Amino acid sequence: MALNNHLVFMVSTVLMSALTISLAHPGFGFGWGSGGGRDYDSLSPSFYDYSCPQANDIVLSVLEDVIARDPRMAASLLRLHFHDCFIKGCDASVLLDDTSSFVSEKSTAPNANSLRGFEVIDKIKAQIEEVCPETVSCADIVALAARGSTVLSGGPYWELPLGRRDSKAAYFKLANTTLPSPIFTVQQLLQNFKNRGLDEVDLVALSGGHTIGMSKCSSFKKRLYNQNGTRQPDVSLERAFLNELKTMCPSSGGDTNISPLDYATPRAFDNTYFKLILGGRGLLFSDQQLFSGNLPNVRQLVKAYAQDETLFFDNFATSMVKMGSLSPLLGSNGEVRKNCRCVNHYY
Repeated sequence: MALNNHLVFMVSTVLMSALTISLAHPGFGFGWGSGGGRDYDSLSPSFYDYSCPQANDIVLSVLEDVIARDPRMAASLLRLHFHDCFIKGCDASVLLDDTSSFVSEKSTAPNANSLRGFEVIDKIKAQIEEVCPETVSCADIVALAARGSTVLSGGPYWELPLGRRDSKAAYFKLANTTLPSPIFTVQQLLQNFKNRGLDEVDLVALSGGHTIGMSKCSSFKKRLYNQNGTRQPDVSLERAFLNELKTMCPSSGGDTNISPLDYATPRAFDNTYFKLILGGRGLLFSDQQLFSGNLPNVRQLVKAYAQDETLFFDNFATSMVKMGSLSPLLGSNGEVRKNCRCVNHYY
């Protein structure tokens, strides 16, 4: 009997040890983290729970410091995620520098001298690599940074599916033609979103990300002086707001001057953006088009979000998950970059 008890104890110990190993090192066919199995076919909020549980804490630690010193960076990182996902899915292609094989998306018309936050992603990546080497993708870091920036600005939190892998190329031509323009009509905006599998709710909710951030005069100057070649301002601009913008953006020069997208609460993630649009105070033509463009369902969403911040937050969170799940690279597709600026072949 003593011998049998001893054998039971030994078997139990071995089984517990094996279980501990499999949990601590999910590379044993579980598909979590870059060291895991490569047969997974979907994203999961728990993807790094065992392979790199520190990842989100590291992201937030860096963001807290950076945003405290430069509050604009929160909007920049949110925009970086959007500009990444809208090309060929959220694959960190936007982070790649030029190589002999492709031209970087950073130099496209929508991104050049405009897109920011690359150094922040580099800093986060370096710190994560110290504790979880070759595990957390740059695409997931961008997604985590977008969520963290939203939360630190007072916006909603959402369960973020993870497990994206990084592209091995950039897509210059697509980035030049795929991203929505600040001069789009609401019809063009909606078609652009539908082309990516997104709908009216996604369009209006995600546009609400403009509740934080800034824009250069070059992005909205035409509507101040020469909308559609008429030599007249955009009629949807509230008159006092138009005059305020003219002092900031003269008809000649000043193209790099910046104005808040939401001048009332520029650093707070809230629903003021929609309230301003209702009053003809949307900064970009595309912003104001959500209400002035005469698509009834879109107009109604603007009104709803202006009245109900909780509804906006809920829909924004849902749409961020939806956008963040566009065509991700999974399993053996792509790679987990060691350096977010270059594919591993060049590192």
